[in-house]
Amino acid sequence: MADWEDAFTELLAARGAALRSYAYLLTGERAAAGDLVQDALLRVFSRLRLGSDVLQLEGYVRRAILNQYIDGRRRAKLWAASRHLLVEPPVHEDADATVADEVRQALSTLSPKQRACVVLRYYEDLTVPDIAEQLGCAEGTVKRHLADARVKLAAQLGTTEESMR
Repeated sequence: MADWEDAFTELLAARGAALRSYAYLLTGERAAAGDLVQDALLRVFSRLRLGSDVLQLEGYVRRAILNQYIDGRRRAKLWAASRHLLVEPPVHEDADATVADEVRQALSTLSPKQRACVVLRYYEDLTVPDIAEQLGCAEGTVKRHLADARVKLAAQLGTTEESMR
């Protein structure tokens, strides 16, 4: 087996579930999360200069997931704006609606950057400077996205903004 195949197998065995969870939090859909992880793995492992350190590879894949998610949301927004027919998304009625569904629904109303900031801050437990580095923007921009997202989420989830900190 080639070196990249060993690294790929080791990465998926050790961190595959965490990568899928990360993508799921960004997308809110299992199928989209799986596609996002697969595309990110393809992007990362298509480069032949990779090492075999699992933590380093995971960082590359997470960054690729984040970039592809943001790019995909931008493309979808542009596509939706240029469509001539307005089609309502299907509504899935679920008798067992839980808090997770409410949170997922609230997260879907955030902009791609706001959602990415929320996931990186509260799921990945990154600091504001780390998020700014991940997204390639200023710390003030990250703070603004987090503040706007907290206000929006608090209103939708019926909580106070202070309880979300």
